[in-house]
Amino acid sequence: MKAEAIPLGEYLIQQEAKLERLFAEQAATPANLVKATGAIGVTQGELRAAHLRYYLAMIEVLTPEQVQRYREVRGHGGHGQKGHTDHGC
Repeated sequence: MKAEAIPLGEYLIQQEAKLERLFAEQAATPANLVKATGAIGVTQGELRAAHLRYYLAMIEVLTPEQVQRYREVRGHGGHGQKGHTDHGC
């Protein structure tokens, strides 16, 4: 997972820094704002998908007891948590 997630995370940080520079340099326009935030959104989605793919692969190899313990440790025990999705991350 690290081999996939770390480069995506680093790229996301670069994209956020570029967006910040647009404003710091007073170079932000509606067009480049849409372009920059759209690119950030794509990268965020790719990073999220990477994490969730590895979560799905992990639960396939764990026993049901291990999956339950993992969910408890992560705070996803499902003990009456309204509005919370249990997707491992």
